[in-house]
Amino acid sequence: MYKKITFKSNGLNLKGNLFYPKDFDDTHKYSAIIVSGSWTTVKEQMAGLYASKLAKKGYITLAFDFRNFGESEGQPRFYESPKLKKEDIKNAVSYLYNHKSISNDNIGVLGISAGAMYTLIAASEDERISTVVSIASWLHDKETLKDFYGGEDEINAKIKAAQNAKIKYANTGEVDYIPVISKTDKKAAMHKSYDYYLDSERGAIDEWNDTKFAVASWEEWLTTYPIAYANNISQPVLLVHSDGAFLPNNVKKFYDALQIPEKQLIWIETDLETPNHQFNFYDQETEVNKAVEHAWKWFEKNMN
Repeated sequence: MYKKITFKSNGLNLKGNLFYPKDFDDTHKYSAIIVSGSWTTVKEQMAGLYASKLAKKGYITLAFDFRNFGESEGQPRFYESPKLKKEDIKNAVSYLYNHKSISNDNIGVLGISAGAMYTLIAASEDERISTVVSIASWLHDKETLKDFYGGEDEINAKIKAAQNAKIKYANTGEVDYIPVISKTDKKAAMHKSYDYYLDSERGAIDEWNDTKFAVASWEEWLTTYPIAYANNISQPVLLVHSDGAFLPNNVKKFYDALQIPEKQLIWIETDLETPNHQFNFYDQETEVNKAVEHAWKWFEKNMN
């Protein structure tokens, strides 16, 4: 059971789905969880899946469209910004904080892939967040970006293209776009054969746009280093990952950098090579159910 809701983030209307537990009682105060999915995605993809499953565990959960994406307001469209997305998460906390059926002391956050990066950064700045769960985190640094995007020259070219795109948008209102994913177009944000994003039975749903990634996004994406925020996190943190997901060594680095007594790293066994296991955490029953079970135990321990 869920209800469509709207909340404000820096003056913009953001649209979300608020999931309720079975036998919801509006006289009771519930713990709540905000769920964030991977970059470019919308609430109907992995965020909504995890939110619906956690609601069945007894929580009020929120999956929402970040600004510039899905049903939410924001320009330019399809502009991917870690800075703005972590602000949207903090404003989602404000929405839940004022909800009559939610305990202010029990608002947790869960992020999948890049959503985990935004979620962890938000937690480092917002003490109202009670605890954090990260699933198959995307946590890059300068060196891994070089490996992933073809070297320093290619990264600098993307940053320059982003800067030019921002100037063009400021002067003309026109937005430069590239495809989000393509097997053939090398300019695509993901020039890969990632089945999740290509299969209409998985992530390639009608609500999601696979043709538009704002070129202006590259500068911030390539200059945000999430591991640096670990020292500022005070809340309990659970990281669920595997050797077959993205950047496993960086997840271990992040875990080691956390200066908190309540932290846990759960490693899921797999025979799949990186990054093929990553996408199983988005929608495959075995991995999703394992992740949800670990998350539920963590939230029960740290929010109730």
